[in-house]
Formats: sequence, structure tokens, C-alpha cells
Amino acid sequence: MAPKSATISILMGALCMSFAALFVRLIQNADGYQILFYRGFPQCGIVILIACIARGMSIRNFFTSIDRTDVLLGITMCSAFSFYIFALLNTSVASALFILSIAPVVAALLSWLLIGEKPSNRTWAAIFLALIGVAIMVGAGLSQGRMLGNFFAIISACSFALMLVVARKSKKTDVLTGNFLGSGFAIILMVILAFTIGDGLIISTSDMWLSFILGAFTIGLGIALVAWGAPYLPAANVGVLVLLESVMAPVWVWVFLGYPMETQEIFGGLMVLCAVIMLSLKKFIKY
Repeated sequence: MAPKSATISILMGALCMSFAALFVRLIQNADGYQILFYRGFPQCGIVILIACIARGMSIRNFFTSIDRTDVLLGITMCSAFSFYIFALLNTSVASALFILSIAPVVAALLSWLLIGEKPSNRTWAAIFLALIGVAIMVGAGLSQGRMLGNFFAIISACSFALMLVVARKSKKTDVLTGNFLGSGFAIILMVILAFTIGDGLIISTSDMWLSFILGAFTIGLGIALVAWGAPYLPAANVGVLVLLESVMAPVWVWVFLGYPMETQEIFGGLMVLCAVIMLSLKKFIKY
């Protein structure tokens, strides 16, 4: 794939993912357990289809190729997917997406702690800037009763970061199998939670279809397009291009549903985005 085509693929994937928050907001009555359960099936289907096409393998070979690293990736992705949805349900879209965008910064710190990759001065500066930005948004959420949702977003970001570190250590060319397993684990977990502390799995037809679209289009197709184009561009470029999701998600909710962003969310979010861009560009600018 040519670099131009890879760039378009990643941007289209990030654009697809940016609609996830809008679809979650459009769901009327389904709770997080129900959304994750119904979202999981089309996500599994789309991801396994893209993986088999990209790798040139059969579905049977896809399953036989699963290893322990894939299972670990699946567990981290299950956590990231689940807390992402609960974050969107319990805080503003802007806070959730901007907090989630600290994942590359957290990954840099975890890489040092877990696999011995010592952060550079630029990385430490990015971590410091991102933490200040998150603190500003979490503080805004605390004053407005959204602390729980911001906490869920932080857990989701840390889960994504751990997934990135595991993938880096394993040197896998893509994380599509982990994505598939993460969706599958979420389906199983949500069945248990829905019937123990939730309201079961009966939801309206409209909420079910919105959950299906959420899994197939925004997450399934979006992540698949990003994963498809990522190997053909430097990781730093990919990190910057994927930021389109964090920037556009609050915009769609504002345009279609009229939910504006708070001043603290905008200010804190800009600090986080600057930190991630600083971290993404570290390969091109050295101290």
C-alpha cells in the first residue's frame, strides 16, 4: 500500500471511530452491559473478516493462530472497550475522548516500567503536560458530578496503553486477533453482569440496531482501517492521524445533539492533544 493510501485508510478509520460517541448518545434506554453485548457480535464479525482478508488466511487458520499474547491483548482490549462505553455514559463526550487520548503518553511510561524503554526528556515533558490537562478535565467533572465517568475514561486509557505495550513487546504486525478476542470476552462478561447486577438483555429494536451499527461501523470497520494502514507509515505519523477521533467526536455530538463543550474541557483537552502530538513527533525532533 502506498503511503498516501495508508494515510487515507487511517484517517477514514479514525473518522469512523469518531462517530462512536454520537451513536452511544443516540441510544435511548439500553445500559452499558446491553450496549456492549449487542455491539460485540458485529464487531467480532467485521474484525475477523478484515483479518482473514489482510492476512490471506482462512477462518479456521485464524482461530488456530491464536496464542497467549493474543489472549492477553484480548483481556486488555475487553477492559478498554468496556470502560470506554461506561465513560461515555457517565461523563461528557469531550472529557471522555480527551482523557482517552492520553493512552500513547501512558504507554510511554508503561514501556519504561515494564520493558525497560526509558522515556526521553521530550516524553517526560509530554507526560507532565498530559497529566495537567487530565487533572483540569477531571476537576471539571468533579464539580459537575461526572467524576465516575472520568475515572472510567482513565481506566480505559490505561488499558489501551497496556495493550500497546504488550503489542510492542510481542512485535505483532497487527492487533486484530486481540480486538476480536476483546469483543468476545466483553460479550461473555456482559451476559454475566447483565443478569446479576443489570436489567437483563432485553432492549428496544432501535437501541439494538444502534448497538449493531456501533460495533460494525464505528469500532469494527474503524479499527480495521487503522490497523490496515498503520504498517505502511511511521508510528509517529499514525499517532497524530488517529487524533482525528478525539477531535471530531465532541464535534459530532455538538452538531447533531447540541451538546457544547465546557471551557475547562476545551483547555484541558488542548493540553492533552499537544502532549500526544509532542510525543508522536519525538522521532523527528530530538533534544
